Order: sequence, then structure tokens, then C-alpha cells
Amino acid sequence: MTRSTSSSRTPSAAGPDRFGRRGFLTSAALGGATIVGASALGALDADAAFAAPGPSLDPAVTHTSFAEGRIGAIKGSVLHVAGSHGETHHIQLTNATSVWKARPTTAGAIEVGDGLYARGVEMPDGTIAADAVWVNIVNLYTTIRGIQKERLHLSHGNHELVGRTIPETAASYAGSALTSDLSRLRIGQPAQVLGAWRPSDGSIDLVRVTVGH
Repeated sequence: MTRSTSSSRTPSAAGPDRFGRRGFLTSAALGGATIVGASALGALDADAAFAAPGPSLDPAVTHTSFAEGRIGAIKGSVLHVAGSHGETHHIQLTNATSVWKARPTTAGAIEVGDGLYARGVEMPDGTIAADAVWVNIVNLYTTIRGIQKERLHLSHGNHELVGRTIPETAASYAGSALTSDLSRLRIGQPAQVLGAWRPSDGSIDLVRVTVGH
């Protein structure tokens, strides 16, 4: 896991690798989302997945561990994750683990084949006890190529993407507060989109669309 904010791989046509660093995370998130909670290791909202690591608020925790990759197996409360650089991670979920998958949810929403970014504390056996897991999270700079009732057609580099609107979808125009009104989006606008990738078809559930930034 690297903390670089730049993508080091060329997007491909299929799978999560097209989203670059961390398998899914490609750019630093803009501010504006409400912080929905925090642990001793940091905030738990979607933007926290892109933030630079900060000091733990718990003096007993001297080091925060991070892991990313794709889930190959789920055994009880442990996620077996194949990292994007060939490494393997074991992520232990607990009753206190925060799970995000387009919205705050529970461990029951996590599936084999999902990608994730996890933050937690490494245990003596190398397992990471996660305080937060962000599932299939993506943050992309795109251009709007088409607008339909329940989807946006986007381009990211040389690749076309479909963004699906969900009840949580909100937009920010030129730094304004988030609104559920998407009527001011226009074809040709550059747009930063934060959402959750769907492994089944490669589309993205849109959580936030930022234009005019």
C-alpha cells in the first residue's frame, strides 16, 4: 500500500485496475462531505479514504496500517484480500468496524470480488483489525458525455464509464453546498465523481458529482 496521490498504471478496459492507485483510488477527494463519525484512527466518511494519515488519538496505538486489494474469500469475520502488488492481506472485521459501500452499511454487504481499502491496527500475527473499510470506493476526474434519467455517461482518460444515480447522489456546483438537484449538470462539463464501483458490470453508483471546481 502506497500513500501516493498519483496513478502509476494505465487504466485498462476491465476490472478495478482501470482506477489506478490502490486499485480504486485515483485522486485526492474534495472537501464538502459531512463527517459521519470518527474513531481513534480518523474519520469514517468516504473522504477519509483519501486523506493523508494522521496521528492516532489513542496513545496505545503507535502505528496505523492500511491495505487495499480485491476480496478473494470471506472466512467468518476475516476478509482474505489480494493486494494490487501481489501481497495478501487478512482483514479482521469487528463489531466496531465501520463499513462504507456507497453508504454506511454493515459487513453483510461485503462480497467476494469486491475491492476495498481498509484502515486499522496490525495484530501480532499480521492480521489487520480494521476500524474502517471502504468497499469499491472510486474517486475519478471525468468528463460528462451524456445525461439520462438515472445515469451519467462519463469519460475517464480514453475509457467510457456509466455512472448510476442512487438515492444518495448529490452534486456540488462551483464549491456550493451539496444538493440532490442534478438538473444543472451539462454535457461536456469536467466532473469529479465519488462513488462505488460495481464489479458485476463496471458501472459506478454515484454518491457525489462535483463540477465547476
